[in-house]
Amino acid sequence: MSLPESALPAAPSAADAHDQEAWRAGFSAGLPTLFGIAAWGLVVGIAMVKAGLSIPQALGMTLLVFAGSAQLASLPLIATSAPVWVIFATALAVNLRFVIFSALLAPHFSHLPWRQRFALGYISGDISVALFLQRFPVEAPAPGKLSYLKGLMYPNWAAWQVGSIAGVFLGSVVPPQWGLGFAGTLAIVCIMVPLVINKAALCGVLVAGAVAVAAAGLPYKLGLLAAVVVGMLTAMAVEETLERFKGRP
Repeated sequence: MSLPESALPAAPSAADAHDQEAWRAGFSAGLPTLFGIAAWGLVVGIAMVKAGLSIPQALGMTLLVFAGSAQLASLPLIATSAPVWVIFATALAVNLRFVIFSALLAPHFSHLPWRQRFALGYISGDISVALFLQRFPVEAPAPGKLSYLKGLMYPNWAAWQVGSIAGVFLGSVVPPQWGLGFAGTLAIVCIMVPLVINKAALCGVLVAGAVAVAAAGLPYKLGLLAAVVVGMLTAMAVEETLERFKGRP
């Protein structure tokens, strides 16, 4: 007995097939970074417990905040019972770089409903944004953009949460002599090096590193924000200068 045609599953449309392909492409692009992201999450999870947070508090922080640098910056303040406004201001200052990331992504996805943009903003990460802009450097519409971004962001978020939650439960048993903080830093360096793909990016990284060292003494980790802003402006200026020279006869 054959099923009526209306009962048969619909064949995937060309758009659906393209979205699935774009999602897989995004996942493949971000796959090499997932181990480093999980390692960094592990370090932050351990740090939260070592700073005195209970397991429920640490789990709530990693699920709600999802920002390793802001979490690490706020932990010493929490441990010393700093005022709540100081903790929030510090986390905000450290995470101001995401305003820049959002401004870079906004032209690509301004057509989406605000709730969807809000959700994408929550799960965005430094490396995911960098890889997306590497693949789609211009704002012109292109099929598969959103699916490619999701293929980057969803696994990135999952890898972070798995690592961080594991760190929360391991925090009470891992001895400090293991030096996992340095291991996490090395993992992030290994992730970032392949992203330095041209002279402009290299100049931006070098300038950002110099500014970060010079401004390390600024309060509330503002040196990190200054390094990000100056590094990005440097990379943009160098890229514009190189393009200008290329256009000359």
